[in-house]
Amino acid sequence: MRQLFPIYPPAAVPETAQLSLYTDVQWDPDSGTPVFSGGEPVIVSGREAVTSWAWRAIQTARYQWSVFSWDYGCELEALVGQPYSADTKLAEATRYVREALLVSPYITDVQVEDAAFDGSTLHLTCKFTSIYGKGVVYV
Repeated sequence: MRQLFPIYPPAAVPETAQLSLYTDVQWDPDSGTPVFSGGEPVIVSGREAVTSWAWRAIQTARYQWSVFSWDYGCELEALVGQPYSADTKLAEATRYVREALLVSPYITDVQVEDAAFDGSTLHLTCKFTSIYGKGVVYV
């Protein structure tokens, strides 16, 4: 967590603090757009909301948009044009995705599986464990 005054430590959060129910806009990963019903965005909660957040966090370039904190987003674009071997790119992609998702206090574990390049396109399956159960994001 970045702070304005890093010489002053942040207030300790008690371990017994409970997270509120997470709600978010339902997201259609196939079209990359929010889901609307009757002209209003559909609001979901729990695991489905965390899944929507996770998909967007991976799809958002980190450090590129000033509207987001530097903790939000994924650095996958940093791999474009790098002269790394395919294995190194896959290892870095896995690390970037894990780092992007573990920022959320609702996500406790991330496993990246089936990571592979199809030409220059990265495909991966990201399985995560949240406080609401397990979820999957396909990139």
